[in-house]
This record gives sequence, structure tokens and C-alpha cells, in this order.
Amino acid sequence: MDQKTANVQDGRRREPRQKKKKRKIRKPLVAAVLVLVAVVLLIAANMAGAFSKDKEVDFRVRPGDGTVAIAKRLDDEGIIRSSLLFQAVSRFSGADRQWDYGIHTIAAHSSYQEIIEELTSPQTASIKVTLPEGKQVVQMATILEEKGICKKKEFMKACTEKSYDNWTFLKGIPTKKRIDGLEGYLFPDTYYFEKDTDPDFVIQTMLHRFEEKVYTEKVRKQAKDMGFSVDEIVILASMAESEAVTKADRKTVSGVFLNRLEKKDKLQSCVTVEYAKRMKKTIISLEDTKYDSPYNTYMYAGLPFGPICCPGMESINAVLYNEDNDYYYFQSDESGQLHFAKTYQEHVRIQKEVQKDWDVKETKIE
Repeated sequence: MDQKTANVQDGRRREPRQKKKKRKIRKPLVAAVLVLVAVVLLIAANMAGAFSKDKEVDFRVRPGDGTVAIAKRLDDEGIIRSSLLFQAVSRFSGADRQWDYGIHTIAAHSSYQEIIEELTSPQTASIKVTLPEGKQVVQMATILEEKGICKKKEFMKACTEKSYDNWTFLKGIPTKKRIDGLEGYLFPDTYYFEKDTDPDFVIQTMLHRFEEKVYTEKVRKQAKDMGFSVDEIVILASMAESEAVTKADRKTVSGVFLNRLEKKDKLQSCVTVEYAKRMKKTIISLEDTKYDSPYNTYMYAGLPFGPICCPGMESINAVLYNEDNDYYYFQSDESGQLHFAKTYQEHVRIQKEVQKDWDVKETKIE
């Protein structure tokens, strides 16, 4: 019996059973609810008294702070009355992820919206400081003190004694055992700070810049493809930065170091000895090369124990995209130009030629 016959067999036509339709929420109702929520948040955003202080206060947005962290600290410090409402207003107004790190002054009796506008407004601090590529942490500390930003001693103490492994790229790195702790990770750039800034804030700001510029997915992938960790890339980049002046030479030097590592030869880099001994010298002596330090690549095979300066992005890229060459030696002349050699005999000849009129000069780095 087919379906048509079954529907008329008793003389009464029966319609096929209809499936129950799912009850749909009416679009106008959803829209009305959203409008109501928007109105409530708008009222809350502009509500006076969100700021529970009677006078203006300074509030610091730290590098890496998100909406939840900012809302919690505002609440903990008694600046707002509800962290949850602050989060809701922030996200509704599109301020989420737009926070500008630095010190912000929040006026008395500010509304949530006014607080949010203040914390997302770019801050121009009064002191501009440029920390050049290739400087060591101790040299950066000197520049910061000369600018009146923070005390050198306090900055160095924070770099060597405090833990910053809340940053992913520093987890597992023995910074407290390295000469200057955060060497290699304080990204050289131009910054703006206030007078007498907390050294910890200066450091956090520079680590944040490192994360933005260096610790990217692209860099991590290229390092992994080369068989290195990001820390090892930073170490190599610090050596290339210290050995060479030009972009081209840094790429070639990086190739030399990789050639020696592949052959398991000692790197024998003069700049690692200089770093270990806290000095710069025109000609490294035989006695210098015997200085016992895990940074001394004349004594110990492989990479030095840590970076020997804070390299810029150009040197990082010089390692990541190094020149594939057959060189195993290089020697700098007085102008800073490098002369490369494939054999030790050729290297000795070049060395004698460029160093024949050199005066041995030594400068302490402190």
C-alpha cells in the first residue's frame, strides 16, 4: 500500500503528519534586549561616582596588562566600585585591548567612561631616552641614570636579583646566574619615562618591547627550523652585534659562527672574553684567552653562557637569515671592516697585516 492509498483508505483524507517546528526567539525581542543592555551600560559608563576617591590619583598600566587585570587593580586600589561593571563597559565601548601602558592621572569623581578614556589615551612622558643597539645592560643603566630616569645601582639590582619569568621567553633561562641577568632581553629602542621611575617598570616596559619585536611567531618558527632556541639566537645575535658594524658583515659573521658550531670547533670570539672581563681591548692577549669564565669561547666549546649585549632586530635577523659561506675566521681592521678567511694560515696572514701598527688599548666597562 503506497502513502497516497493509506491517506484515503477509510474515505477520509488524512494529511501527512507535520514535524513540530522549533519555537524561534523573535528577532525584535533579541534586538530589544540588546538595546536595553546597551542603554544600561551607557548609563553605567557615564555614571558619576564610579571613581570612589575624593581627589585625583595616579594609576600605572603595566606592559602586558589586560582588561581583567586592570579592572581588578582599579577595584583593589579603591578607584572603582565594580570590576565586573568596568570590564563590561570596557568591552562594550571597544576599549578592550586598547590600554596604553604608563602612568595615568585619574581625576576625582570620574565616570567609568572617563576612566577608560584616560587609560586608553597615549601618555607622553617628559624624558626621552634612546638605548642604542649593542649596549650592555650596565651601559644602559648608566644612560638611564644620566637621564634622571632611575638609579643605576637599583636598575642593576633589579636586573640581576628579581625574577621576570612571568614572561614566557624568560622561563627556564638562568638569568640570576648570568653576569648582568637580563642581558640580551632589554630591547634597545627609544622610550619615554618620567623622572625617578621605578626600575621595575622600566625593565617591564623593555621586556614588553622585546616580546613585541623579537618573540614573534615568525622568529620562533625560524629559530626552531634552525635547531635553536630563541635564547640561543639572542646569544648568537649579541655576538654578531659586538663583532661587526655593518648588516652584511653581521650576516657573514653569523655564518662563520654556525660553521664552527657545526664542526664542533670552539668559537674563539674575542668579544666573549671582553664581556667576561668587563672591558674592551684593541688586541686580546694570550693571557686574556685563558681567563676562566663560562662566557670565554676560547676556553669552552659551544655558545657562551648568555648574551653579551642587547642586540637589535637587525642582528637577530642576521642570525636567522645568515649568509651561507665557507669562512671559519675573521679579523677586524681599525676602521671596523672585517676580513674573512677560510683557512687558519690565511687568517694569521690577515691578522699580522691589519694589526702591525695597532696600539694596545683597554677600556673598562662599568
